[in-house]
Amino acid sequence: MKIKIKEIVGVLTITIIGFSACKKPLYETEPTSQDITYVFDKTDSLGIQAKTFLADIYSYLPNGYNRIGNDVLDAASDDAISSSPASTIEYFVNGRISAVATVDNSWDNNYKTIRKANIFLANIDVVPLNQKGLKVYWKSEARILRAIAYFELIKRFGGVPLLGDRVLGLDDNIQLPRNTYAECLKYVVDECDALKAIARPDNTLAADEDYGRVTQGVALALKARILLYDASPLNNPTNDLAKWASAAQAAKDVMSLNIFSLTAAYTSVFNTRKNSEVILAYQRAVTFDLETRNAPVGYTATNASGSGYTSPTQELVDAFDMSNGRAISDPASGYNAADPYTGRDPRFYRTIFHNNAKWLNRIIQTYDGGLDRPGSAVNVQTRTGYYMRKFLNETFESATVYSNQTHNFPIFRYAEILLNYAEAMNEAADNAINRTEAFNQLKALRLRAGIAIGSTVGYQHGLKTTMTQAEMREAIRHERRVEMAFEEQRFWDIRRWKIAGTVLNGTLHGMQIIKNANGTFSYTQTNALNVSFDASKMYRYPIAASEVNKNRNLTQNPGW
Repeated sequence: MKIKIKEIVGVLTITIIGFSACKKPLYETEPTSQDITYVFDKTDSLGIQAKTFLADIYSYLPNGYNRIGNDVLDAASDDAISSSPASTIEYFVNGRISAVATVDNSWDNNYKTIRKANIFLANIDVVPLNQKGLKVYWKSEARILRAIAYFELIKRFGGVPLLGDRVLGLDDNIQLPRNTYAECLKYVVDECDALKAIARPDNTLAADEDYGRVTQGVALALKARILLYDASPLNNPTNDLAKWASAAQAAKDVMSLNIFSLTAAYTSVFNTRKNSEVILAYQRAVTFDLETRNAPVGYTATNASGSGYTSPTQELVDAFDMSNGRAISDPASGYNAADPYTGRDPRFYRTIFHNNAKWLNRIIQTYDGGLDRPGSAVNVQTRTGYYMRKFLNETFESATVYSNQTHNFPIFRYAEILLNYAEAMNEAADNAINRTEAFNQLKALRLRAGIAIGSTVGYQHGLKTTMTQAEMREAIRHERRVEMAFEEQRFWDIRRWKIAGTVLNGTLHGMQIIKNANGTFSYTQTNALNVSFDASKMYRYPIAASEVNKNRNLTQNPGW
């Protein structure tokens, strides 16, 4: 393939790392030697074009939100379904996913990241940067971005071909076999270890133009996540406790940086560009596209419309405790089935649009025939009685129209690190010391959420103060579900825990709401979607048939 530079975008600022979704790639095809000479200029002491090339690699980071068609990835978990009955996201739960219908095929994009990182690493040394230490930071960025790309491949496919630093040309052999899962894991972990000491320190990102870069903290967070996945049942069938201990230490290493912390307010994590909790986010330009895609469908005015693409399930709604931290099934919780949305965990109201909630200065109507669940008049509308509220700016509750706001997708945040640490500590050893460490992380998250410590003997923040290892495991998984909802965690968690075969075989539910003549409401749980998950093969993605056909040494995953 002969390639020419398609475009050069400008220096790296937050609007470049911001990467709008329509941004074109830097290269359409293979760069020529002339292109390489232009980008990696031997006379450019500021490295302007090289910096632009590096910025372009960031555009391939996971960008979350409504990225698969108009659906969030968790619409293929037990937390949500698509509001559109024709959505391809349902291929994950109706048995239609295949090697020719891959839905979330990230093979191509992640190998583009790897290739561009390798091109950058192979050529950056010719650029005479005049700022001391900058070249080391840039090289580290390229390597961390490459490691993230390999992790994105590994969690989908298992072992994949490792390219090292090679930049393959037209005359090179591209019939490459897959490396083993263990080899790929070691590669990513080794890269994280090598880069944690030489990458840009997180406390040097004061300038707006540098915010959003990958850093030492990102390298450590990536290591913590991949080791947690490696220790989990999917990849650790013999439950090697040493893997859990390694995962716990990796999470602790992030905590020990003493740079990141939970924000005081839960919503500020998602609605402010800079905060103490986000370790890495996909930087986007300020917009209100998230609101128009996800707000309830009854809002139709210009700059105030909603398409309501995501329908959270009753399973997710029921996972949110009461404000005293007790599960709704607990007689001591105070839950009232006739008034199900009152007195819940404060995170519930920032995650779920429910009937009678407030938005754009009116009350949401998800009862049958209401503005936001009108029936046959609108093709795409809630199928469960709920819409996704998370990530949307809270100021719009009392506004009448939308305005541009920050909506950066969190790839790594400190709350996840605490949950990773809690899970790994609990699994690494069945003893009171480890469970206390785990318990402390859950307490911190619940305190930030607004769940009071309470006065009931034997409970703090709604949690039993003395739990078995199994009870702690369920408490951690529960906390992870509500804290990290819609952040592309649940989809992968039910796979690494190997519970997808249970929670995605059967029926997901919603709520039918009837408005009575006296203005009260009646609530009846209903079936929303029948789902199926073939555990014999679906814990790994199929590799796209087009990739297997191009490479005769690329073996397909079992069952596909």
